[in-house]
Amino acid sequence: MSRYNRHIILSDVGQQGQDKLSRAKVLVVGAGGLGCPVLQYLAAAGIGTLGIIDFDDVDISNLQRQILFGTESLGTNKALAAKGRLEDLNPTIKIEAITNRLTFKNALSLFQNYDIIVDGTDNFATRYLINDAAIKCNKPIVYGAIYKFEGQVSVFNYNNGPSYRCLFPIPPKEGSVANCSEVGVLGVLPGIIGTMMANEVIKIILEFDHVLSGKLLCYNSRTADISTLKVNRNQSEFDNVLDYEKLTDVYENESCEVSIKDISEEELSTINNIQFIDVREPHEQPKLEMKNCIEIPLGELEGNLNLLDTDKAQVVFCQSGIRSKRAAELLMKEGFNNTFSFKGSVLAIIESQKIKTR
Repeated sequence: MSRYNRHIILSDVGQQGQDKLSRAKVLVVGAGGLGCPVLQYLAAAGIGTLGIIDFDDVDISNLQRQILFGTESLGTNKALAAKGRLEDLNPTIKIEAITNRLTFKNALSLFQNYDIIVDGTDNFATRYLINDAAIKCNKPIVYGAIYKFEGQVSVFNYNNGPSYRCLFPIPPKEGSVANCSEVGVLGVLPGIIGTMMANEVIKIILEFDHVLSGKLLCYNSRTADISTLKVNRNQSEFDNVLDYEKLTDVYENESCEVSIKDISEEELSTINNIQFIDVREPHEQPKLEMKNCIEIPLGELEGNLNLLDTDKAQVVFCQSGIRSKRAAELLMKEGFNNTFSFKGSVLAIIESQKIKTR
């Protein structure tokens, strides 16, 4: 009674509403910028079972916005670090930490155990995976996304409402949209959007009206502008997802990942006859002034393989090492077996090669 007093004395919640919260089971996919505030407020609200799935470890660059973690969490798996913090916040609830990567196969079994799925991820492939698995399991999704100074919130697959594919039927071309690690994000923005997502979870559990199903709420942190767009249900998107054989073929083909070879600054000196491939966008700085470097943005790489020198080792780099991994995987699938993804920043290449910037 004392812990949840402010809920219980709310006329629209009361003891009955608090009991609903305590019986609810919510899975949060991603314990990052969005997942942290969602988890913090849902745990404090008394959600009976909270699942956290995240395979990544806490990095010092996360601390600017991922408020569940501190310096002592560095190097710890995010799901486990979040579980430890949340158990201190509310030891009366059950918290399940899953440290594996989400795949189509484990998503189906995981989603069955929860009432609501929260999408706190930062890449399109996982968002479509969450959408498709949730449709298969008939689970609602609370969705959030952030970019620089702007954020979005919506609810999908709720009470026969639209899905994520109804809003975005065609996935963007790989590498065409940068994420927060590449373009940055205002530190408070995930907190604003994440608490809005937590609010939608609670509204669903308490069966409140005006859940953001069929609506996309857009927020601009620089101007404080808020707008809401209508999202229509497209039955064909549901029919395609429910075609189980077709869907599993898609995800099984996508899961056949090649083993990407990383290379560090120190290891560069051990390789001769290198062709550097810069997969950043043309506006990104600094540039490399060297004859053995070619600039091909990630989104254009597949169509420009003829520009690569097959007699040389390809070392792919970008601003942070994320796009370079995707590019290296693409090249290796195309038969460029002597391909490496550079583990480091452009500045590290500049230092190791002792070249000038322009």
